[in-house]
Amino acid sequence: MYQFTSRVRFSETDENGCLTLAAIVNYLQDCTLFHSEELGAGGAWNAKRDRAWMLSGWQIEIRRRPRFLETITIVTRPYQFTGMLGYRWFEILDEQGEQLVFANSVWCFVQPSKMRPVRLTEEDMRPYLPNDPVPDSAFERKIPIPGSGEVMEPIIVRRDHLDTNHHVNNGQYIVMATDYVPEGFSYRKIRVEYKNQARLGDRIVPVVTREEGRLTVVLGDGAKLVNAVVLFE
Repeated sequence: MYQFTSRVRFSETDENGCLTLAAIVNYLQDCTLFHSEELGAGGAWNAKRDRAWMLSGWQIEIRRRPRFLETITIVTRPYQFTGMLGYRWFEILDEQGEQLVFANSVWCFVQPSKMRPVRLTEEDMRPYLPNDPVPDSAFERKIPIPGSGEVMEPIIVRRDHLDTNHHVNNGQYIVMATDYVPEGFSYRKIRVEYKNQARLGDRIVPVVTREEGRLTVVLGDGAKLVNAVVLFE
């Protein structure tokens, strides 16, 4: 298990002074990277072997959003490896140890030069072992795509959407999707499924479907190709 402590910054909060969903996801991603780097299994180590971890999906439950100036602890632990996939669990805790956010994630191990999944070896998994099961670890990878929805104005991928892999950062898809959450729609759970990478200059067409108690945002080309599906419940 790995953890680090932070203090909620004003720049990370919304109009109500609470940590934004984008900031929550950034904390989880950062915790993953800090952990791997501390173990000596970070980006540079994997790049030498033409390997990388790519996020395939999130399941996030928000019980309470931390507020400006709160001290929070972000915790993570990989808990399962199977074939080409790795599963990682997260929590965000307050100063009393109360669980504010619980998250689960699945990652695919890939060979970047050929952009194909590869099977995990003992060497790949060794830095993270041993790992133990975590509570509530069930993960639903596939998010059903509604048959119809409202087509929104296209988003053109800019440089500030990109990360060091030169494609749209995982968190940016969530930022795009939250723009279509209507005022007054309250959600506690967020699921994300990543399908295809988008790069600089690509045209992303959001398709939004509102159903009872849920909102689905499909980000893709508006036809067959889907980059990401974001579900708010």
